[in-house]
Amino acid sequence: MAENLKTTLSLGGKEVHIHRDLPTVMIGERINPTGRKAVLAALEAGDFEIVRQDALAQVKAGAPVLDVNAGIPGADEVALLPQVMKEVMSVVDVPLCIDTANPQALEAALKVYEGKALINSVNGEEKSLNAVLPLAKEYGAAVIGLCISNAGIPKTAEDRLEVAGKIIERATGMGIPIEDIVIDPLAMTMSADHLAGALTLEVVKMVTAKYGVNITMGSSNVSFGLPDRKYVNAAFMAMAIQAGMTCPITNPLVTEIRTTVFASDLALGKDEFAMGWVKAYRKRKKTQKQERDLTE
Repeated sequence: MAENLKTTLSLGGKEVHIHRDLPTVMIGERINPTGRKAVLAALEAGDFEIVRQDALAQVKAGAPVLDVNAGIPGADEVALLPQVMKEVMSVVDVPLCIDTANPQALEAALKVYEGKALINSVNGEEKSLNAVLPLAKEYGAAVIGLCISNAGIPKTAEDRLEVAGKIIERATGMGIPIEDIVIDPLAMTMSADHLAGALTLEVVKMVTAKYGVNITMGSSNVSFGLPDRKYVNAAFMAMAIQAGMTCPITNPLVTEIRTTVFASDLALGKDEFAMGWVKAYRKRKKTQKQERDLTE
């Protein structure tokens, strides 16, 4: 069993530490125009108010890190992504996860970031490794490694572990510390393959045991196409945390997800004296009271 490693992210003077012995770090996913027509329309119009409000709401809900994506078809992402990052940083002080497949936009975003960012993401394809890893090294960023190879998404846990190993080997060979590599084992929808969730959980266990690196994933992907997705997502979230996931990319505004994370941390001994659970409970009750007062 490999030693569990600590990934540290920062913005200005604020640091966030990711480690299996520490509470799970939710990476808020909502600053993303994909599938969100209101965000897409606002960004296309140059209106960043919804971005600022999403940032504030997610941090208030308990997300210590925010994912920022500005991928709009036809837009100049090299100019737009840094602008969105600046808008987010103007209202919150938590570290950011820079989410783009465009290396030029990634570098532009890294240039305006004051701290240690998380890059989302690199994969096992040579083109991606050659484009993203040098930027992670140059700017001192941590990086998410997707278990995708030149042949696509591996169908077995062993093959995904092999891709993770390739990414780790290439990154560390360039001088990127292994603790700055976060692996995404890929959460695929169970509506298309009922074994997809179990496969992902197996990859989490295998990567954790062999390398000790931190694990992320877009955990809500497992429920795509299914009814009552929040319950499926919550159940899978608990299982993934127990398997070794440390920093899921998720929606902290969903009560079932948020409470599952806190309950999982408590059950796994990551919440000393249950203070995290109690604090979250009090915040939830306060919010419910405020909502009732507004409707009376």
